[in-house]
Amino acid sequence: MPPTLSAISPSLGPTTGGTIVTLTGTGLTGATSVRFGSTPASFTVNSDTQITVVSPVGSAGAVAVTVVSPAGTSKAVTFTYVAAAVPVVTAVAPSNGPTLGGTSVTITGTGFTGATAVRFADVPAASFSVNSATQITAVTPTGNPGGAAVTVTTPGGTSAVSAAAYFFYAAPPVLTDSAPAQGPASGGTVVTLTGSSLLNASVVRFGATNATSFTIVSSTQITATAPPGTGSTQITVVTPGGTSNPVPFVYFPAPTLTGLAPVSGPTSASAVVTLTGTNLATATKVTFGATVSAFTVSSDTQITATAPAGPAGPVSVSVSTAGGSSASLIYTRVAAPAI
Repeated sequence: MPPTLSAISPSLGPTTGGTIVTLTGTGLTGATSVRFGSTPASFTVNSDTQITVVSPVGSAGAVAVTVVSPAGTSKAVTFTYVAAAVPVVTAVAPSNGPTLGGTSVTITGTGFTGATAVRFADVPAASFSVNSATQITAVTPTGNPGGAAVTVTTPGGTSAVSAAAYFFYAAPPVLTDSAPAQGPASGGTVVTLTGSSLLNASVVRFGATNATSFTIVSSTQITATAPPGTGSTQITVVTPGGTSNPVPFVYFPAPTLTGLAPVSGPTSASAVVTLTGTNLATATKVTFGATVSAFTVSSDTQITATAPAGPAGPVSVSVSTAGGSSASLIYTRVAAPAI
């Protein structure tokens, strides 16, 4: 009995040929020829019920596909040649993302109907969906840092590479240091972040709060202004390459002064004054007016300082710490009695 054909898949392809087509039927083992119209095609007999064939070049329209064997010629199934235009990619948005892939991009262009493949530097997209003849949504595969040409393949061919058809893979940002790594709870500390792959940073975060402002100095350095906060937190940087590892930053509460003992003393540098208050442990400076005094931190609530020499009269005393400067209290220098 002659061979029979019951199905063809796919049933259409470009006039340029090259479509891999699967023919299903019976009695195919002894096939000697497969024809698209009168044109022979290259084929492989997979089994008695299946043949794989490559469509030859053809003219737009329907053509009869038949199988010939010593037992005769099968009845025909129909393959349709499509004069499809070669697709063109005109834009990729966003045009950058992390090397680990997973970025959803919108590819804009023409001739996308029937797209069979989307590639990023010859690597197939993780997935893609043809939204229309002019738009495809694709998910990037993993890639190497740098530019990757984006191409779309349809029955009409594969799009050409152009400057508009690139996706740029960014290496993940890395932070190695923050300086200073502490500041007042009120914010405002300008922190220098060092690391690598910091270009195109879009966000700098102190915990879950965005930096008040930041400046990209280079691929290895960013300066950021700390927002208000409390306690220990982590600084991270977000770039097209993803989110960096965290580096620590500690907020210190502002110091307060509640008392001086004694509240007065001689004009000479001899009186030892005990300052009491809160958040004094990180004290960096004690001033009497504009003069810095020697001091010792006894605890988070107490400092002893030597009042510097100065003219008789009141002078403001304040403490500076990692959390800022305290409000001042008044210390009065008393002139020695004249004889």
